[in-house]
Amino acid sequence: MNMTNREYNEYIKGMAPKSPLAGDLVKAFVVGGLICCLGEGLSMLYQDFAGLAQEDAATAVSMTLVFLSALLTGLNVYDKLARFAGAGTLVPITGFANSVVSPALEFKTEGFILGTAAKMFTIAGPVITFGITASVIYGLILCLLQ
Repeated sequence: MNMTNREYNEYIKGMAPKSPLAGDLVKAFVVGGLICCLGEGLSMLYQDFAGLAQEDAATAVSMTLVFLSALLTGLNVYDKLARFAGAGTLVPITGFANSVVSPALEFKTEGFILGTAAKMFTIAGPVITFGITASVIYGLILCLLQ
């Protein structure tokens, strides 16, 4: 079958299922917003009941959300939520925690060193590497300019 690129693209458009874009956007917005509301609620809880300063409460909220995301990933709940909400679960810090835990769980049968430890940063590793490198370069530039 000989097709031009244009014919092939039209063929693919006709065969691909239509994405309910508006519904996907609403689900992502609502779930992402609920995750952020949970974070804000935890922040107020830590400040009011634990007596933490705002900066310390923010650190505690980040740790709590990362822990909950890792726990829910291990229980296979976060993946189901991500299938439902799409990008709504990927944007907050919980998505980053999920991207670290998922490969670690997937490769745990290969052992602790070659499986879990080696594969843990498969997805998140480049992000961490870029973040550290960029912050070091930024710090050096800032040091030289001052």
